[in-house]
Amino acid sequence: MKLSLVVPCYNEEQNIAPLFEKIQGEFQNKIDSYELVFVNDGSTDGTLNALKQLCDSTDIPVKIVNFSRNFGKEAAIFAGLKNASGDLISLIDADLQQDPAYVVKMVQYLDENSDCDCVAAFQEKRHESAFRTFCKKRFYHIINKMSDTEFVDGASDFRTFRSTMKDAILEMSEYHRFSKGIFSWVGFNTYYMPYDADERLSGTSKWSFKKLCQYAIDGIVAFTTVPLKISTSIGFLTSLASLIYIIIVIIEKLAFGIAVPGYATIVVLILFLGGLQLLALGINGEYLSRTYIQSKHRPIYIAREVISNKDDKNDTK
Repeated sequence: MKLSLVVPCYNEEQNIAPLFEKIQGEFQNKIDSYELVFVNDGSTDGTLNALKQLCDSTDIPVKIVNFSRNFGKEAAIFAGLKNASGDLISLIDADLQQDPAYVVKMVQYLDENSDCDCVAAFQEKRHESAFRTFCKKRFYHIINKMSDTEFVDGASDFRTFRSTMKDAILEMSEYHRFSKGIFSWVGFNTYYMPYDADERLSGTSKWSFKKLCQYAIDGIVAFTTVPLKISTSIGFLTSLASLIYIIIVIIEKLAFGIAVPGYATIVVLILFLGGLQLLALGINGEYLSRTYIQSKHRPIYIAREVISNKDDKNDTK
């Protein structure tokens, strides 16, 4: 099997058939051997039925990993990789914002450059609000300052890589997964290919601004311990400032007879120091909660069923 195309799906009922037609049209006479690995991430619409109909109606190898509930896109990517058998693996969304034609270009690039292990697509120009674009750029700037792992601005999960890189990714079985960081952390030679994202064919985006913020926090906590060091630094600076303030108050009282500021100053200081303490506790809590959940050794996902229209040993289109 030359290529495994991994497609995470969550409420993509209307996009399955058009995506398959697009893949067939783009891959015809260009990629001779490939399989489709769909991961149904606990969809609440008719996505599973659409996938089953596709599986029954085509001779192209199709595998469906059906989750017992919604575990999230990161878990769906992990499950897709575990069930992919190709020499090359491509990740692509089901909403047709990522054109399968780029997959063909990625495969061709890897065929022509044996020293390259991965081709990752990135958006040179984002088709979204200026505010969201600004926030994303700030995130990449901040995390690159804080982490030893390099994060390429605009690089997405849309990429194609060799099975050796897939095996390395699967060895990282952490529960809280941040694929953008994992792809960078495992290394391997990566070429970044620019691409233009199309409009979503059907449905709505699952990534609200709130979810994107949480995803950014997950990435920071997963790939740097700098926030823990920041809380320590804040504590040190606050203690130093308090010592300086004490000295100033004593000098003012003894040398100039200035009365020590009263109620308002005490309230402000208590609120300020209390806020810093809660911030430090919150930062520690983010790391501790992930350690606690990881220690339970819960599975990253649970598959209710795995459906295939081909024997796993069948390696033909």
